[in-house]
Amino acid sequence: MTPTNPILRGFNPDPSIVRVGADYYIATSTFEWFPGVQIHHSRDLVNWTLVARPLVRAAQLDMRGNPDGCGVWAPDLSYKDGRFHLIYTDVKRYGRTTVDGARGASLRDFHNYWVSCDRIDGDWSDPVHLNSSGFDPALFHDEDGRSWLLNMLWDHRPDRWRFAGIVAQEMDMATGRLLGERRRIFEGTALGFTEGPHLYRRDGWYHLLVAEGGTERGHAVVMARSRDLFGPYVPHPDGPILTARDTPDAPLQRTGHGDLVDTPEGETWMAYLCGRPLPGRDRCVLGRETAIRRMIWGADGWLRCAEAPEVAECSAPIDARDAFDGPALPTAFQWLRTPCPERLFSLDARPGHLRLFGRETIGSHFEQALVARRQTAFRYDAQTLVDFTPRHFQQAAGLVCYYNSSKFHYLHLTADDEGRRQVQLLSVLPLGEGRSQLTPPIAVLDGPVALRVAVDGAAMRFAFRAGEAADWSWLPGLFDTSLLSDEATLPGLPNFTGTFVGMACQDMAGTGQAADFRYFHYRENPPPVDQ
Repeated sequence: MTPTNPILRGFNPDPSIVRVGADYYIATSTFEWFPGVQIHHSRDLVNWTLVARPLVRAAQLDMRGNPDGCGVWAPDLSYKDGRFHLIYTDVKRYGRTTVDGARGASLRDFHNYWVSCDRIDGDWSDPVHLNSSGFDPALFHDEDGRSWLLNMLWDHRPDRWRFAGIVAQEMDMATGRLLGERRRIFEGTALGFTEGPHLYRRDGWYHLLVAEGGTERGHAVVMARSRDLFGPYVPHPDGPILTARDTPDAPLQRTGHGDLVDTPEGETWMAYLCGRPLPGRDRCVLGRETAIRRMIWGADGWLRCAEAPEVAECSAPIDARDAFDGPALPTAFQWLRTPCPERLFSLDARPGHLRLFGRETIGSHFEQALVARRQTAFRYDAQTLVDFTPRHFQQAAGLVCYYNSSKFHYLHLTADDEGRRQVQLLSVLPLGEGRSQLTPPIAVLDGPVALRVAVDGAAMRFAFRAGEAADWSWLPGLFDTSLLSDEATLPGLPNFTGTFVGMACQDMAGTGQAADFRYFHYRENPPPVDQ
């Protein structure tokens, strides 16, 4: 079978791939979404299933207060001595790279941790803090049994280059203790932004794979090799071994940040991140996804790309209606930042419903009741049924299309000053210095209300109805899907995730007013919205 790209659709960036026997696993970044890290499994490199989100406890990950675009960056998954090993960064502060248009200090906090487990879907260990010198850590297990921690080195000083190269330091796999001093083994090429290191041993060479060029349209996978682990490393004679920087019309853009795996038959494949712009637009609402490509080792000992797999928007359309009648949240859903989900939602407070407890604002970086799933296709329809009785304007609950706290569309129930229920759409948009728009209120009667969004490329429409039998009432006008993308942003903010669609509930009065959601139905490639 031949893979169809992307193999992991929707927000699934920074893949790290490993094979254990006949099983392949890919770990991807989750940033501020909890639980941390997604791990997918395959037997054929074609069909992938989500099997684990290993960072589930407060001891492993607590992102309350982390800014948008921070949290879990670039996990690295490896296997040694009968155990899986996961290295990840928890980014606590992003900082800025410019001050009043001039280059200034960029103070950032990157904490790198190690956890392990004997089963991919098991109970992973409490973390060991490794270092905080930069992000994108990875483990290399050498043929002599020694293991090495790699990461990019961050230089915050105003007169230096931020991405200061790749460092290596030996790691004791029994304790996680780092041995000796770190050594810079590669300073990068002229593309700059050297990050995402992975190291391999083949035919007496150490092959270093890095991401360069930034994670936008100039992204690339760069390779260098050396006879010695500490270098010097000589860059690939062809330049980047994978990039879309010179093919602006290619269906996969932003290609970079790769990792290699060998099949039992000896083939080499590279998993890498990519982005698919909306047709006719230069914006990737699906975020950075994961693709895969076969590679070939040449007679000169260098790695090069083989033929590219086919690219398809939606090889297996999703049609999922989740009724919230089980003991656990359906696996497609995540929430933001907190390791204490019991304060956000309950599946047994009202059987057959997802109860969200009204918490902080929908823009909070600490505790907000927002449960959502990834948008994984350019055309989809999502519906939910909410039972909610707000008493005043500070209480709201409804359906949200969410990228981060600076860009979302939120169709919600609330109340006016007299406590009468109404439905409105709040749009927070990355325009100018930031803009909020609120549609005129529409009165609704007591009882459950169904809410709906229909997305067709860059256009989206919202609707509501009383109960489930009435006709849909569509809000006038179209709304811009493309603003929920990496490329649409306010100045100085990180944009590394993707669009989610789901449910939210706020009580800015602090009384915890709850909303009950009966179901959530996500369906890709729907018929036109008037059918």
